[in-house]
Amino acid sequence: MRLILLGPPGAGKGTQAQRLVQKYGIVQLSTGEMLRAAVAAQTPVGLQAKDIMASGSLVPDEIVIGIISDRLDQPDMKNGFILDGFPRTVPQAAALDDLLKKKHIKLDAVIELRVNESALLNRVETRVAEMQARGEEVRIDDTPEVLSKRLASYRSMTEPLIHYYSERRKLATVDGMMTIEQVTREINRILTAVGAVEPKAVPARKARGAARKTAMPAGKKAAKTAKKAVKQARKAAKPASKAAKKVGKAGRRAASPVRGRGAGKAKKAAKKAVRKAAEKVTKKRAKR
Repeated sequence: MRLILLGPPGAGKGTQAQRLVQKYGIVQLSTGEMLRAAVAAQTPVGLQAKDIMASGSLVPDEIVIGIISDRLDQPDMKNGFILDGFPRTVPQAAALDDLLKKKHIKLDAVIELRVNESALLNRVETRVAEMQARGEEVRIDDTPEVLSKRLASYRSMTEPLIHYYSERRKLATVDGMMTIEQVTREINRILTAVGAVEPKAVPARKARGAARKTAMPAGKKAAKTAKKAVKQARKAAKPASKAAKKVGKAGRRAASPVRGRGAGKAKKAAKKAVRKAAEKVTKKRAKR
């Protein structure tokens, strides 16, 4: 995974970068840290940067690109990286594109965390007020005034990158005003969509259940259908069977032995009862 995070100060880039580092085992590249590491290691590029930094001047883009080039060759970069704080300008982005092309490295996505600047300033003002109320020291660079300057710098220097990467179809925008968890989920969705990470695997139990359902033999399905049909037929036949039992019962009652002069009358009554019961069953069936 090769990723660039864009967004103004306070947008939450650092928080999201750390989450991606922990989840995917990639490296977060900060130009400031890389410069200091190169100076400490006394690499050729680091020595050039040391003299410039000592004079208080800004390190030229070509030196920064040289330091990034050396860093990309390190073994821990095999899983990918997140660039934080670079590029800041369109010329830097163009130089980075050339470097990645030479190294045959594909940039997967540039994710912009878009935020409301007024809301950011309100957050800082609230945080400063709470710290002062607790008697805590407020950092010089953590005030609404400093943030306003940094936001103005971002708009003039870095915002043009949004158009630059949008033209190259690398840009994806996330609402940075959502909760941290929501922003994380949206970033992961984007990374999956561009193929930077593998889609979430289906749990093995669900996969086996789906496979068994799909692989059910046609004969088994047919047997299941037939069984259901037999059950329905039995249910439909119950009323007729009940009526038949009723007729038989009436016939048996009427045909029971009668001694003496009432035998003939009993026989006629039995025939009449059977006939009536049969007619009753016939009428019921006709109604259905």
